[in-house]
Amino acid sequence: MKNLGGNIKSLRNFMRKDPGVSGDGQRIEQLGWLLFLKILDASDRELELLKDDFVSVIPERLRWCNWAISEKGMTNGEKSLTGDELRIFIDQELFPTLRNLDTSTGNQRAVIVREIFEGTNNYMKNGTIIRQVLDSLNEIDFESSEDRHLFGDIYETILRELQTAGAYGEFYTPRALTEFMTEMVNPMLGETVLDPACGTGGFLTCAINHLRQQGIDEVRDLETLEKTIKGMEFKPLPFMLAVTNLFLHDIEVPNIEYIDSLNREYTSIGAADRVDVILANPPFGASVTDGVQDNFPMSYRTTESADLFLLLMVRYLQDGGRAAIVLPDGSLTGDGVKARIRQHLLESCNLHTIVRLPNSVFQPYASVATNLLFFTKVGAIHELPLRHELYPTREIWYWEHQLPEGVKAYSKTKPINKSEFKSLKAWWHQREENEQAWRVSFKDLEKNGFNLDVKNPHISEQERGYSSVELLGMLHDSFRKSDELLDLLKNQLSP
Repeated sequence: MKNLGGNIKSLRNFMRKDPGVSGDGQRIEQLGWLLFLKILDASDRELELLKDDFVSVIPERLRWCNWAISEKGMTNGEKSLTGDELRIFIDQELFPTLRNLDTSTGNQRAVIVREIFEGTNNYMKNGTIIRQVLDSLNEIDFESSEDRHLFGDIYETILRELQTAGAYGEFYTPRALTEFMTEMVNPMLGETVLDPACGTGGFLTCAINHLRQQGIDEVRDLETLEKTIKGMEFKPLPFMLAVTNLFLHDIEVPNIEYIDSLNREYTSIGAADRVDVILANPPFGASVTDGVQDNFPMSYRTTESADLFLLLMVRYLQDGGRAAIVLPDGSLTGDGVKARIRQHLLESCNLHTIVRLPNSVFQPYASVATNLLFFTKVGAIHELPLRHELYPTREIWYWEHQLPEGVKAYSKTKPINKSEFKSLKAWWHQREENEQAWRVSFKDLEKNGFNLDVKNPHISEQERGYSSVELLGMLHDSFRKSDELLDLLKNQLSP
């Protein structure tokens, strides 16, 4: 068995020696496009064996097997490139050609390749080091099911590193959360699953794995799987990593759109766009692109991305559709537009469960408190069958996820683990109030301005500590009182 972890470590070390690669973000992007082309080539070779009429969208000379592998493995009889010749080939032939692939025939693989290379760069400047990286990568055989399976775990660690790669941390959701949320929503084959802010594809691959565990027929059902697992992402690096992630999961044509899902007229999302399941961790803590809020109705316009995504996801769900999403505390509270958006959620859906997570789940990228929201879209009351889950929110159950015993906070070395959700899953279908669980009626929420930031009544303020929102409020009050005291002092000292 090959030491795949050792291979990845070696090529990282090679990259660090190249003067053109600066920081984790560039290193991951560099590794990303190399892996993409190698995995695409392995997929092309498999499809050539399975389909008589299959033709790769990559021009023959630019296929991985004809320039990237060592000389003895070349399929075209040419010498392998290295040094300045290799660097010039990449910068002046490979990238320009792939950025301008002919997509007029509508071939989706060609569209994906072109979109990826339009937003990707080659940072490496030393052709000899590039050759060392290629040789290390070529020790991994993506046509081997064993290597591909093992590499899936290695790829997960590469994606996890995005949490520490500056602003890229927003694109990775811990595997424990994606798996738990997918299991609770339980998508079935034939249902359309959407992540409108898919990042590196974590929820999409979890959905694929979940469906495969149901015993689908790999040949008969693969086309259905490809059509019904859908994502949207508008930043180049996570888009490329998501596509590669789906290739690793044997998806021939990943159904991921390279678009900003918020940059669409809200009312244009109609019946044909509706989906059965949404799994998502939308970006939060940042303002949207200028003008994007104008796509939404006047009463819901805001520049907070998480709030707009919440509106968007409710819109995309069809009646009876199910969702599990991550939202920060800041979206659970607040007046004005925020309150109207929450009211819309409660009246359009049955928000049946909120799981409150510790602040450190997304460390080191973000330390804000986050929540898992589970809800079902409802239709017009007179059209509904007599099923409790298909009525608008009547009450919300809350569950407070607690840190494991002896752990003060999650970290890169001690991330949240799926096994920690065992007690929550046991409680899920037989709900009773306990030290971690409580419920709040719609009437009480309405009286309180639809504030969903409801604290655990079984834990005292001293035991619980304060959320980031509460701390900001306390800081604001402190500044206000300081200003009042300063004004008072000025008045007393004035002649």
